[in-house]
Amino acid sequence: MTSGEAEMSRRRLTSGPGTLLVWLYGVMVVGAVSRSAYQIATEFDRAPLAYSLSAVAGVVYGFITYSLVRGGETARRAALVCCVAELVGVLTVGTWTLVEPSAFPDATVWSDFGMGYVFIPILLPVSAIYWLRKSRARQGDAG
Repeated sequence: MTSGEAEMSRRRLTSGPGTLLVWLYGVMVVGAVSRSAYQIATEFDRAPLAYSLSAVAGVVYGFITYSLVRGGETARRAALVCCVAELVGVLTVGTWTLVEPSAFPDATVWSDFGMGYVFIPILLPVSAIYWLRKSRARQGDAG
């Protein structure tokens, strides 16, 4: 791959819908990290599981944002793996909070499938997985 092709591959993840994904993931990083940092610092013993899961969500969002901005095939694959893990997390925590609400005295970012965040936590990984798979197919067509 020439340096021009590598640069185009890097930019491809942040073009079109990829720009919106980077922006949304960036907003989620700020929301999840700031919320969990405050809750962990001030009231951790109230709901340690919920606050820890929100912190994990923030870290996952941060890694996905970084991977999308970095671009390239390795970053695309890493982001795809993280998006699948994120989706599994949202589905697991979302179901858990509905089945056993007493396990979560306070909400996490992924509680009720992200209802507190306008369901962005369930929609974002699905959209990102679609975009990352589509960007790979388009890269294969170009090469």
